[in-house]
Amino acid sequence: MQTLLLDRRTQDMIEGYVPEGEVLTALVRFFSIFADNTRLRILSALAISEMCVTDISRVLGINQTTVSHQLRFLKDAGMVRTDRHGKIIFYSLSNEIVNDVLLKGVEFLGY
Repeated sequence: MQTLLLDRRTQDMIEGYVPEGEVLTALVRFFSIFADNTRLRILSALAISEMCVTDISRVLGINQTTVSHQLRFLKDAGMVRTDRHGKIIFYSLSNEIVNDVLLKGVEFLGY
C-alpha cells in the first residue's frame, strides 16, 4: 500500500467534496445539458427574454419541431418553465443560476 503525501485532514476534505452516487449522476446530467448546441442557443436566448416556440425558431433559425423537442427536454430537466397566455405558451429560464452557468462558461473561455 502506498503512502499518501496528503495529510489526513485534506484527504477527508477531498473525500467529502468529490461527488458520488446520486449527486454525481445528477451533476453529469446537469452539465450534459450544456453540451448540446441547440439547447445552449435556446438557453442563451431565454436568458434575454421569455419567448414562444415560434419566436425561438425564427430568431435562432432552428426548425420549430427541433425547438419544441429541446424545450420539452429542458423543461423535464428543470431548466425552463412555462407560462401560458391564452393559446400561446411562453418559455423562460427556471432560475437565474442557469444564466450564471452560461456566463461563467463564457468567462472561463475568455470571451
